[in-house]
Amino acid sequence: MKSSAATVLSGVVLMLMLTGTHVTAQFRPAQHMLTMDDAIQAALKHNPRIMAAQSQLDASGERVTQARSGFLPQVAFDERFNHTNNPTLAFGTLLNQGVFTQEDFDVQRLNSPDAVDNFNSRFSLVWPLYDSGRTWYGHKQAKLGRDAAALQLQRTRQEIIAEATTNYLNLLLAQKDLRVVQESLKSARANLKMVQSRYQTGFFVKSDLLRAQVRIASLEQQRLQAESNVAVARAALSAVMGSEEDEHFLPVSVLDSVSAPHASQAHWTAQALARRPDLRLLHNQELIAREAVKKARAAHLPSFNLIGNYEINTEKFSDSADNYTVGAMMNLNLYSGNRISARVREARDLERAARARIRQMELAVRVQTRQAFLQVHSAWQAISVARTAVGQAEETLRIVRNRYRHGLVTIVALLDAEVALQKARSDLFRRLHDYRVSSARLALAAGTIDENYKAPGQVTKQQD
Repeated sequence: MKSSAATVLSGVVLMLMLTGTHVTAQFRPAQHMLTMDDAIQAALKHNPRIMAAQSQLDASGERVTQARSGFLPQVAFDERFNHTNNPTLAFGTLLNQGVFTQEDFDVQRLNSPDAVDNFNSRFSLVWPLYDSGRTWYGHKQAKLGRDAAALQLQRTRQEIIAEATTNYLNLLLAQKDLRVVQESLKSARANLKMVQSRYQTGFFVKSDLLRAQVRIASLEQQRLQAESNVAVARAALSAVMGSEEDEHFLPVSVLDSVSAPHASQAHWTAQALARRPDLRLLHNQELIAREAVKKARAAHLPSFNLIGNYEINTEKFSDSADNYTVGAMMNLNLYSGNRISARVREARDLERAARARIRQMELAVRVQTRQAFLQVHSAWQAISVARTAVGQAEETLRIVRNRYRHGLVTIVALLDAEVALQKARSDLFRRLHDYRVSSARLALAAGTIDENYKAPGQVTKQQD
């Protein structure tokens, strides 16, 4: 009776466990396929750095509008109220209001006038006709500044593409490392079963059994670390894609298919010097500095403005008088305490500094391109070596395992062969990863990377 009850209880527990597993599977977030193209497009759309660079470009466009306004007339309106018994102001206010009478010429009233209220409504106009080109140079500087912001946005997009590519490949490598550990753990468990079977029959000593168990414990720790690395890599990729939470995506493998690098170092260097947006930005800044020199020098020359105003004066809005003024004004700075000359010298110094930064950047671009080029070729050669090492490690493990089954070698030799194979496989995936990352860095160094960038030999829409 008790046995029957226990059987029923075990069945209920089993049903609950199966039900719980089914519920957990139902609420587990579904994973969606994510290609490298998907990751790049998401990063370009949602990364905050790109949003900030785009806002800077928009702001520079508004500065162009502000600079252009210097060519147009400036019209303003202002309303003023005065209450005064100042003799001069009171006399003039009555004239402006058109209510001055003969009695207001009385000396007593001229010296001690009654307080006068006045509402003054004025439209004014200033139109710069000629300012020695200062507005023109400022407008050119603003347009060049807008071009500089566009180049900065372009470079930021390239950096984000490279970052998304690298983080995507980092996640793939982390998953490959986890898979290598899982395969090694599977092999180690199979070895443990063999050792346990032989130990029970008296063929193996207990130390072999303990070594096999220690190997599994070590691999379990490696598995936990590998799983943590996958989670960190996924979080980094989510961050560059502009997501605050880890998305449940399944990246598509691109590590296992590679093609040889192409083009010479001279080709990549020429590409970098011609296409790097940050280098072109420095050339743009040199042009801005050159316009600043012209603008500062123009302050020595005269400027001409057309001015005018129309105003209405009234005390109680029951009656009013209006008047207008039209004129022209010329301004020529005769002496500024050497301020204008100092500004010209300052602008020239900044122009020379801009040229020096260009030279410095050109040297840095050459070094960066050369370094990236050499890293690509070094990584490519390492792939061949790593593949050979994997084949040798697999064959070595096969031989050692057979010899161990026949008692010809110790378990130490077997475990060493397994560790060697695990390391060889991990090294191969690391070399594939390094080659793809260095290829992206070379494209970034040359300024050729864009949203259509493909890693060499990229495979899309194919689950590994």
